[in-house]
Amino acid sequence: MQRITITIDDELLLAIDRLCVQRGYGSRSEAVRDLVRDAVAPQRAEAAGSAPCYGALSYVYNHSIRDLARRLTDEGHHHRVSIASMHVHLNGDDCLEVAVLRGPVTAMRAYADSVITQRGVRYGHLHLLPENGSSVVPTHGHGENAEP
Repeated sequence: MQRITITIDDELLLAIDRLCVQRGYGSRSEAVRDLVRDAVAPQRAEAAGSAPCYGALSYVYNHSIRDLARRLTDEGHHHRVSIASMHVHLNGDDCLEVAVLRGPVTAMRAYADSVITQRGVRYGHLHLLPENGSSVVPTHGHGENAEP
C-alpha cells in the first residue's frame, strides 16, 4: 500500500468528513479508497473487452403499457446475459426491476439499451462490475462445476 498526499479545498474535505460519519468509515483514507474504487470499477469492466463481467440493471417501468412486460421478458431471454432478477410493485402502475447480469460488457450494454429505450421504461441504469478473475461460475453444489 502506498501513502500519498492530496490537496483538497475545505468544502470538499467537510463533505468527505460527513461521508465518513454517515457511512461509518474509520478514516478518511477508507472513504477515499472506496470512492476511487467506485469511480474506476466501470472503466475496469469496460477494459475487460470480451471477458465476462458482472452488472446490475435497474429500471422502473409502467406495467400498464400494453405488452411492455412481455417485451421486457423477451429481451432478457434474447440477450442471454441475465442470471437473476427481482421484481417489485412500487404503486398501482410502476414496477422496479433489478436484473443481475454476467457476460461481455458489449452484450450487457446491448441488453440494457434494449430495455431502457422501451416506451414506458423510466430511470434505467446499468452498473458494471469487473469480475474478480475466477471464470468458474459458482453452482453451490449443483451442475458441472460442482465439487465432488
